[in-house]
Amino acid sequence: MAETVTLTEHEAVRDWAAARAGFPAIVDVSPESGTQPMLRIVFGQHAYADNDQADRPANAGGYELVEWDEWFKLFDELELALVVEAEQAGRREQYHQLVRRSD
Repeated sequence: MAETVTLTEHEAVRDWAAARAGFPAIVDVSPESGTQPMLRIVFGQHAYADNDQADRPANAGGYELVEWDEWFKLFDELELALVVEAEQAGRREQYHQLVRRSD
């Protein structure tokens, strides 16, 4: 595995995502809508809303694109960090993992 870097500063996380056309998103993984949010960063085509999809409950496994302020609020409340591959010349890896800061 390549060397990794752990990011906790908002600007560093946002810059990393922006360099890869990543957007903040929240997935509700709970049986009841709104009770167990999970953060994600989505890239490329996955960041565009598909207006042709049928309506579904908010917690049906899809994600909702959100503003960075909302995403970072949960990021800080859950005490998360973003682990990414260290920068390499000529490469923009999308590998990332959200982990607890204490881990």
